[in-house]
Amino acid sequence: MTREGPVATLTLDRPDRRNALDPSLLAALAAAVDDASADDDVRVVVLTGAGGAFSAGADLAWMRASRDLPGERNRDDAAAMGTAFDTLDRCPKAVVARVNGPAIGGGAGLVACADVAVAVEEARFAFAEVRLGLLPASIAPYVIRAIGPGRARELFTTGRVFGAAEAATFGLVHRVVPADHFDEAVDEVARAYLACGPQAVAANKRLVRDMTSALALPDLPDRIAAARASDEGQEGTTAFLEKRPPRWSRSDGS
Repeated sequence: MTREGPVATLTLDRPDRRNALDPSLLAALAAAVDDASADDDVRVVVLTGAGGAFSAGADLAWMRASRDLPGERNRDDAAAMGTAFDTLDRCPKAVVARVNGPAIGGGAGLVACADVAVAVEEARFAFAEVRLGLLPASIAPYVIRAIGPGRARELFTTGRVFGAAEAATFGLVHRVVPADHFDEAVDEVARAYLACGPQAVAANKRLVRDMTSALALPDLPDRIAAARASDEGQEGTTAFLEKRPPRWSRSDGS
């Protein structure tokens, strides 16, 4: 975490892995968010990625390890995965996502947890879990709240890639700007929050969360674990790791 006055910047710092998420990175993110939440001098939290990506989603090594986890450990791993998203979503400070590049799967979920998302024009998004026979369950409550159930159904069930301009029409991001004005746009959003009452910002965030809390399901970890352990989940993850099409894939794309 770096600080510039009342603005704290949290950077997903695994550029060699395109800031892919693993338990260590997610735990570090949750801890940094907790620190920022407890610091009265912090008014705005900016979340971004190092290098040319925001986050490419789940790390391959983590996917490989989670594929082979037995029953209860599988569920516990799935539950732990959701902690960082929930911590970010519950942060009482204004959270601005600085989407500097691709945000895939869990990366797009982090964007959905932000209060305002500013994306560079070249950013790309996808909820590609379905192509692996899996569910985006940990991020689903935040994404559905941001874009609505109808659009979430389409994106969750196709796994297609979409650009920043389209993401803005869905409500996943709020501003799309060219690279040469990107930092200026993020700074503008952060400065705007400094004119708002910090307690009112926190109260308004709680209001929205409380009114949409029905989206959260207590059995999300069980659903994730079941998808991982299913024949499709095992085949899809294995195929992805082996860089081959899964058995259900057809060459004509149908």
